[in-house]
Amino acid sequence: MSLDHPTGRQPDHPVAPEFPARWSPRSFTARAVTEAEVMSLLEAARWAPSASNHQPWRLVWARRGEAEFAAIRDTLTGNNPIWAGKAAVLFAVASKDTVTNRTGAEVANRTAGFDSGAAWMSLALQAKTMGLFAHAMGGFDGDALASAIALPVGHTLHCVVAAGEQGPAETLPEDLRARERPSGRKPVDETARHGRF
Repeated sequence: MSLDHPTGRQPDHPVAPEFPARWSPRSFTARAVTEAEVMSLLEAARWAPSASNHQPWRLVWARRGEAEFAAIRDTLTGNNPIWAGKAAVLFAVASKDTVTNRTGAEVANRTAGFDSGAAWMSLALQAKTMGLFAHAMGGFDGDALASAIALPVGHTLHCVVAAGEQGPAETLPEDLRARERPSGRKPVDETARHGRF
């Protein structure tokens, strides 16, 4: 399998090639990313769509070799710290739970998680344009991660994203190698309905 063109991802309807080309590998090379590259990823997230332009996403990042990277990695659960610890950069993705409404009151932002998901997708697509890959994980200890990044009160953690240059599957532990391939997708008619459920 080519590292650039994943097989088994043929869309049923016309889409831009960036969508099926994006997937979430676990294998990373030793290549470091520069701070400028991280800023490009964050800039892409910055331009994600946002309800009422509240932009509730909050990202805390660290590069491999930094103490903050190790602190985030050490909150991951299951197999995640094994492979994500080799990524070039880790991002903790959170959102601010409230917004200030037109009357000046702080109210719940019911779209905070939705908007933060858009920011993550923007980051992932930008990574692909830079020859990098991003893999989001839900497997983390929430209390430990909140402590590691000094998460403020009134914020919710959503995921940790590992990003870097894709490496060969052979560098992964044997039990993860078989999973190191792009996954398929359900057909549109399983996830979308015209008019009503």
